[in-house]
Amino acid sequence: MSNASIIKNDRTKRSSRIRNGVKLAGCAAFALTLSLSSAGLAGADPISSPSMDRTTLSDSAQDEAVEYWTEERMEQATPADELVEDKGAAPAEVERDAAPLKVPSVSPSDLPQTAAETVPGSGDLGGTDHIGKVFFTVGGNDYVCSGNSVASTNGSTVSTAGHCPSSGGTWASNWVFAPGYDHGETPHGLWAATEIVSTSQWINSEDINYDVAFAKVQSDTAAGTLSETVGASGVAFNEERGLAYSAYGYPADVPFDGEGLEQCHGTTSDDTLGGTQSQGIDCDMTGGSSGGPWFIGGDAGGYQNSVNSFGYKTQANVMYGPYFGDEAKQAYQEAEVA
Repeated sequence: MSNASIIKNDRTKRSSRIRNGVKLAGCAAFALTLSLSSAGLAGADPISSPSMDRTTLSDSAQDEAVEYWTEERMEQATPADELVEDKGAAPAEVERDAAPLKVPSVSPSDLPQTAAETVPGSGDLGGTDHIGKVFFTVGGNDYVCSGNSVASTNGSTVSTAGHCPSSGGTWASNWVFAPGYDHGETPHGLWAATEIVSTSQWINSEDINYDVAFAKVQSDTAAGTLSETVGASGVAFNEERGLAYSAYGYPADVPFDGEGLEQCHGTTSDDTLGGTQSQGIDCDMTGGSSGGPWFIGGDAGGYQNSVNSFGYKTQANVMYGPYFGDEAKQAYQEAEVA
C-alpha cells in the first residue's frame, strides 16, 4: 500500500492536550492482520484481564502526543493497513449473549440535534463531526486510521479497530483523535488518549475476529467532554447478523486521498473466504479507512455496530468488520466508565 498524503491541520490548540487526528485502513483489497516491530509507549501503564487488555497513559504522555503531531507528520502518516497486510485470519466462535446492549446517542451540548444530510461519495457528509481520524506511532513509524465518538458514561470514548492502537502485542504511542477532520481542517482539535482498551484476543494473538478497540480521551477544559463538543453515536452489541449498514472512513489509497470522509452502504454477508466471524459489505474504501464506524441503517444516525477491519486481495470491493459480541461489549464497558 502506498503512503497516505493526508492532513493539513488547524494549528489552534483547544487545551494543552487537544489538537489534531489519525487514520488507518481496513480496506477492500488486502488479505489481513498485523505483523509489526515492537514500539515502546512512554508513560503507559499496561493492565490486562482475562477478557481484555488496556493501557493507561500519563499526563505527560498525553501532552507529548498532542505536541508530536505537527502538520508535516500528519501529512506523512501511513495508512495502518500496511500493518495488517499478508497475515491470514483464523476461524473463531465469537460469543453472542442472549441480551443485546444498546446505548443511545448523545447530541453535542452546543449544537441542535438535526438529521444528517449526506451525499454518498462526495467526501462532504453532514452531521458527522463525531467521526474523525486517529493518528499514532508504532515501531518508530507514524500511522493513520479512522474512528468515532460513541456514547459513554465518561462522555469521552472513541471506537476504532484493534490494529489502530496495538500491533505485535505492543501498544502504540502518540495516540490522538481528530473529530470532524475535513480536507485539512480539524475544527475540533486533537484529543489525546488517556486509556485504550482492546480485546485480549487481539492483543495476545491478533485474532482478526476481535479487531476492535475503544479509547478514553481527555476532556477539554473549555469545551468539556468529547460528546459535549461533537456528540456521540449510539452503540449496540449482540445484534442479529445480516443487517444493513452504512460504513464511514477516510480512505487514502487511490482513488481516494484521505482528505474527505467517505461512506459505503450494504447488507452484510458471511466471510466465506477466510472463515472468520466477521461480516462483509460491498465497499470500495481503501487504506486509511480502518477503524471507521459501521452504523445500522442508511446513515450516521444509527447505532454503531462494527468498524472497518480488513479485506481480501482476491475479493475486490468488500470490506469486513468484526461482529460486536460479548468481547467487544466488555472492552467498551471497560473504556466507557467515568
